[in-house]
Amino acid sequence: MKNPILHFCVLIPLFFFNVSCIQENGDVDQTEKGPIVVKVAYPNLTFERPVDFQNAGDNSNRTFIVEQRGVISVFPNDPTATTKQVFLNIESKVKDQGNEEGLLGLAFHPNYETNGFFYVNYTAANPNRTVISRFQVSASNINQANPASELVLMEIPQPFSNHNGGQVSFGPDGFLYIAVGDGGSGGDPQNHGQNPKTLLGTILRIDVNSPSGSLNYSITLDNPFVINNASGIRAEIYAYGLRNPWRFSFDTQNGRLWAGDVGQNRAEEIDIVTNGGNYGWRTMEGFECYNPANNCNQTGLLMPIVEYGHSNGDVSVTGGFVYRGATLDELKGLYVYGDFVSGRIWTLNHANIKNPINTELMKASFPIASFGVDQQNELYICGFDGKIYKFGYE
Repeated sequence: MKNPILHFCVLIPLFFFNVSCIQENGDVDQTEKGPIVVKVAYPNLTFERPVDFQNAGDNSNRTFIVEQRGVISVFPNDPTATTKQVFLNIESKVKDQGNEEGLLGLAFHPNYETNGFFYVNYTAANPNRTVISRFQVSASNINQANPASELVLMEIPQPFSNHNGGQVSFGPDGFLYIAVGDGGSGGDPQNHGQNPKTLLGTILRIDVNSPSGSLNYSITLDNPFVINNASGIRAEIYAYGLRNPWRFSFDTQNGRLWAGDVGQNRAEEIDIVTNGGNYGWRTMEGFECYNPANNCNQTGLLMPIVEYGHSNGDVSVTGGFVYRGATLDELKGLYVYGDFVSGRIWTLNHANIKNPINTELMKASFPIASFGVDQQNELYICGFDGKIYKFGYE
């Protein structure tokens, strides 16, 4: 993420959607459903720098909002909700002085309904590091976690305050995936992205159900660097060569892993992440050479599905979701993502993955920190104006 710049909202509907068109004379050609818009989902609630929207997958129809300062709130997934409860407060543990530091991600165990386990990704100080921890819900209150239940799974040293990644999510295989940035500064000065001996610049995959030796997790046997690894390469790595994969998600229909990787000075990219993939950073930024600037060796590097440049004020991609909800027929099967700074939102038609169609959907009036889905797979946005928004019809 980068510093937010607010813009006025301009709705730019997809040309093939069932939407309204504003005529030059101000008349509205209204169709049955109207245009797709984002509306405030919970008008009575506000949040401080919300960065993640999650549901527990336990059929409770509750919403969990992660605030960067170190607080997770919970409340009914109801637009009339007037109060929220503190599910977890770890402000005393979290370092959030940097714009990209703080409590950054939340994932509920697939068996949360029975074991009460959930996982968080946060930055801490002295020394500066990323912490991946497990907590457990209180035995007496489903809306309150037990703050004393923390089990630290992993700590990753952070040389700078930015590019911490932040996403944690369980894949369809039941393993925990973790997004880790390249360690920060600019241009990846220590070349972490192309060094699989470090956990920086990666997406990791671990088995949280089976502790192994001194580890509070085990390494999945089909991770790319598990077999015949005698050179210090980290076996937790699932994919590498990433700069700052702030948000990723799994398509609930086919399990495909989508990631938005924040660029340097030229391009933002969307990747489909595969086991063992090297996504090029810092050799590449998007489709172009970065270091060296010309004639770089692209052997074995995987290119983005799509990229966009910085010419229109778009400078920090926020990865989204393939829409699998039931409400918005026009979005079904499309990957929806946005830009944190400009507020622009796009859809990506990937029916032909070798020739995807990228189309601007709208421009929001707030910085887009994160996308999320509820238990019905309906799509939401965490806005850095302190509000949570939901996609729907006008």
